[in-house]
Amino acid sequence: MDLNEHFEHEGATIACGRAGTGPNVVFCHGTPFSSRVWSRYADALTDSFTVHLWDMPGYGQSSMTPDHPVDFGAQARAFAALLQHWKLDRPHVVAHDFGGAVSLRAALFEQAVYSSLMLVDVVAIPPSGSPFFRFVADNPTTLDAIPPYIHEAVLRAYIQNASHRGLAEDDLQALLEPWTSDSGHPAFYRQITQYDERYLVDNEGRLGELALPVHVVWGREDGWIPLQTGQRLAALIPGAEFTDVPDAGHLIQYDNPVVLANLIRSWLSRTRP
Repeated sequence: MDLNEHFEHEGATIACGRAGTGPNVVFCHGTPFSSRVWSRYADALTDSFTVHLWDMPGYGQSSMTPDHPVDFGAQARAFAALLQHWKLDRPHVVAHDFGGAVSLRAALFEQAVYSSLMLVDVVAIPPSGSPFFRFVADNPTTLDAIPPYIHEAVLRAYIQNASHRGLAEDDLQALLEPWTSDSGHPAFYRQITQYDERYLVDNEGRLGELALPVHVVWGREDGWIPLQTGQRLAALIPGAEFTDVPDAGHLIQYDNPVVLANLIRSWLSRTRP
């Protein structure tokens, strides 16, 4: 599925795309990823749904200009604006990692309205962040000037670590690619240094206000965000379902794709109008 559309928001260019027919489904990616983590799932759903993909500002094919903010607040505003641009009425939303906090904040603070929300190994409540993520956040000028070959080696190890089973080389390369360009290298470290956990504290304080079907899905072997965090998140959301997936880490999309694909299709079929 190609991101063949562009939407301008607060000076940033958002790459996005849509395909298929039926109820609207929007996928949100996380960090340090892009919509590529959802592309195969989007393709598979186009027989029954109109599927929307987007790269957040500062990620993937979207603009990576240094003066554009990429924090949770900016991304939530961008998401809410993109939903209005697409003229979507109560879409289903499926979010991973950072996309969880973004989609939650858009609903809780930006008046975005969804038919349902599936949260897959999401950054949503404190504490959060892998050990490497926290290291970069604590040392903001340490790594953005390292030679490209070292930067790529660091990225390769970091992203591979998100998978429990290990990523195939072509999948790993696709996730690395946006961050190895001249603009992507500093953008990778910039999005970490702008990370602010106060947004997660704000989200957590209002989770009880959510009044929609929510399904929290978690890789049982997630080494970035423990299973217990997912269980606690589900307990904070009224009526939320919780499913843990065996043999899957943080990148559940690659570790156990059949189970995740079945969970997504079943959830969307149960919650569609």
